[in-house]
Amino acid sequence: MALIGKVALFLLGLAAVGSALASAVRTTILPRGVPNRITRQTFLWTRVVFRLRIGRAPSYETRDRVMAMYAPVGLLTLLTVWLAMLIGAFTAMFWALGVRPLRVAFELSGSSIFTLGTTTSARFWPSVLSYAEAGLGLLLLTLLITYLPTIYASFQRREAAVTLLEVRAGSPPSAPVMLARFQRIEKTDRLSDLWQQWEGWFAEMEESHVSFPALVHFRSPQPDHSWVTAAGTILDAASLWISSVEHARDPDAQLCLRAGFICLRRIAAFLRVPFDPDPDPGDPITVSRTEYDEACRQIAEAGLELLDDREAAWTAFRGWRVNYDTVLLNLARFTEAPIAPWISDRSPLPSATWRLAAGVTGRNAGGATRWRPWRRRGGEG
Repeated sequence: MALIGKVALFLLGLAAVGSALASAVRTTILPRGVPNRITRQTFLWTRVVFRLRIGRAPSYETRDRVMAMYAPVGLLTLLTVWLAMLIGAFTAMFWALGVRPLRVAFELSGSSIFTLGTTTSARFWPSVLSYAEAGLGLLLLTLLITYLPTIYASFQRREAAVTLLEVRAGSPPSAPVMLARFQRIEKTDRLSDLWQQWEGWFAEMEESHVSFPALVHFRSPQPDHSWVTAAGTILDAASLWISSVEHARDPDAQLCLRAGFICLRRIAAFLRVPFDPDPDPGDPITVSRTEYDEACRQIAEAGLELLDDREAAWTAFRGWRVNYDTVLLNLARFTEAPIAPWISDRSPLPSATWRLAAGVTGRNAGGATRWRPWRRRGGEG
């Protein structure tokens, strides 16, 4: 019976080692978005701590300042969890191989993983395990070190486009402002190039932010910038351009729109942020007809020619916006995005009510401290 217990304990430790290594490989090496329980739970509980640190009814400045450290601390916490799993697993295996008492098994495990050499074993198999643990500890540290340049390179490419958008769409970014600005500088003929550039940006975002989900939580260097609000501004601008402005047929804008909402949906699906995967074109959206008419007035005053049938234009705009309306607003809330028109200045429709175990429950974008089903602001109906 004692032998069976030792074998079971050894196998349990071996399984824990395999789980830690699988988590590390899926997080840092595997070039695809494969969900991992250890990584997810580590980031979720780290977020809970940060939400407690923020406190009740914080200002956006407070949230941004505190949450700026969330992703870096989450990665360091993840490394700590991996190392702790290895230490615990090898302690169990050392004990199963006869290293007594438990304190000595723990000291041998800790000494091995950090290659301190303060505790050794004269027995063969414990020595083999000690060398194996030392190699795995160095491997985990190396994986994280090589992982950081990859995600920072993606981060820099993402933020370069976000920063350039301020030149075109203002701060906070606004779709009507962007279209009006292009008209005033007589560069609407360059919009096709813009749609192509952002189609490529969306494609890269989908690949990088699903393969390396920690990127989702890295905040922009400027507090009023966000990859979510940038994405929403481009999508709204393309929707207005396609649906409401008189111009030659522009397939690049339609391709950019499709690339954008596919990107946001896949990121949201990986993060388990809810959204409607197959909305009906007639479903209500969170942008009201009054807001739409004001946007049309703004771009018309800049000199853009609008379509004569405003009702048909509004229907077309709704048909495009519904593809990304809820997923965009949910991602804005999930990432604590700064306030931007039509994006993070409102809550999704009641049908999108959801809770996150990550600690975002109980507080909306306006700082409310009780959870309430999200309400539309100025929406249809």
